[in-house]
Amino acid sequence: MRPLNVLTWHTHGSYLYYLSQAPHNFYVLSRPDRPPGYGGRCGHIPWGDNVHDMPLEQVREHQFDCIVFQQWQQFEHDQHAYLSAAQRALPRIYIEHDPPRVHPTDTPHPVDDANTLLVHVTHFNALMWDNRRTPVRVIEHGVRIPPGVAYRGDLARGLVVINHLARRGRRLGADVFCAARAEVPLELVGMEAETLGGLGEIEHAALPAFAARYRFLFNPIRYTSLGLAVIEAMMVGLPVVALATAEMATVIDNGKSGFIDTDLAPLLAAMHELVHDPGLARQLGERAQRRARERFGIERFSADWDAALRHVCSA
Repeated sequence: MRPLNVLTWHTHGSYLYYLSQAPHNFYVLSRPDRPPGYGGRCGHIPWGDNVHDMPLEQVREHQFDCIVFQQWQQFEHDQHAYLSAAQRALPRIYIEHDPPRVHPTDTPHPVDDANTLLVHVTHFNALMWDNRRTPVRVIEHGVRIPPGVAYRGDLARGLVVINHLARRGRRLGADVFCAARAEVPLELVGMEAETLGGLGEIEHAALPAFAARYRFLFNPIRYTSLGLAVIEAMMVGLPVVALATAEMATVIDNGKSGFIDTDLAPLLAAMHELVHDPGLARQLGERAQRRARERFGIERFSADWDAALRHVCSA
């Protein structure tokens, strides 16, 4: 079967990189000034030859097999403003990257369309949204780690990887991070991490090797989707300490591959233990790595996306 030609947007760079591991051609909308959402094939991510920059002014001249939306503005506005009538009639998928924000259980998903496949990235997200009449499929994350990267854990401190943590506030656990950092040695990386005394952004391709030096990963997030940084850390072999919320409760086996709880006190105790016991950290990290390879391998993810894309196109 020939590769499909898929039109999409640059909404989350790391997710788009993993999505592009599927055996298809991805055309990514771009504007000359590369604003958020219209970056096309840009940045420091090592894109493959199947990822193509698609200038907005040229999009109507191209033929695609399907459209993959990743934000409501793209579905509500962009397709009507920039695509031809024939392109708007193509098979379409909407990726929902997050759980509902307005109300955790009673929020109707904005896409209410029997002819669009709604793909959730976690089972928790699919459970919490009111998906109405839109058909739903869950495709859990898949990640790949650069060859040769292995856990070292020689830095006796924890790592936190969150973008824009200061301005995203309580939902992403800014207060939890600050409280924990006052008790345990922690370092923050990500976009605008300097605002909270962090180290700044680390390029996506360099992050696994950077993280491998730390003793553990701490995830202070109260309510969001399962972060790729957590899965990438597990794939490297870092034990994860996290709040037992959303999908995280299904990912970490407490006391065996890391530590999860809704009470910060035992998590602080666990982090202290990991700082002072590198052997324990390595043991937990090895189990976390096995878990990540079983559940979040890039081969399974690519196969799931191949099946979803071919399903909508055949329908």
